[in-house]
Amino acid sequence: MSLNTEQAAFLLDMCKLIQYATDQGFVVTGGELARTPEQQAIYFKTGRSKTMNSIHLKRCAIDLNFFRDGKIIWDKCGMERTKEGLQEALTDLPALYNEFQTDLRVTGTGETTNQTLEKAGRVDDFFQLGMAMCQDALTREESCGAHFRSEYQTEEGEALRNDDKFCHVAAWEWTNDPMKPTRHAEELVFETAHLATRSYK
Repeated sequence: MSLNTEQAAFLLDMCKLIQYATDQGFVVTGGELARTPEQQAIYFKTGRSKTMNSIHLKRCAIDLNFFRDGKIIWDKCGMERTKEGLQEALTDLPALYNEFQTDLRVTGTGETTNQTLEKAGRVDDFFQLGMAMCQDALTREESCGAHFRSEYQTEEGEALRNDDKFCHVAAWEWTNDPMKPTRHAEELVFETAHLATRSYK
């Protein structure tokens, strides 16, 4: 088989894979396709690749990223949040997180730097961060700054703070369960500057 024929067959297979993944609800983005011998030598030296004869050199391999349900945070915990939306996110995220932990397949070995494992760890971190963000936004029953709960706004659409309950700094403590962190709060005391309501008009 000639190189052109091999490349054409590879691209056709990738088209079928991407179409199938898209039909299943995934968003697919592409990474590295072509690779120079110089790049391959660096990857081999640093342990990112085990061979100097990677099929990336023939343009018969590509790194694909598959994303699904990436709009949970965007839609439910974006610039505008609601109690209902945040509660839905805190149902959807743990379910997707459990699926991620159950179905995850990490290729490679522990003998060298494993980028697939590193990426899986980052995804795990993002899941936990997303759940923490939603819990914090749900707990904070006011609107202030970049945190806008649509239930808490003035008649003119301005952010409506609740200084009686939320004039403090809060931090969440990890408890080995991303859905059950411990919230700590430290009251803010203003001695020189005084609380005021900002107008965005």
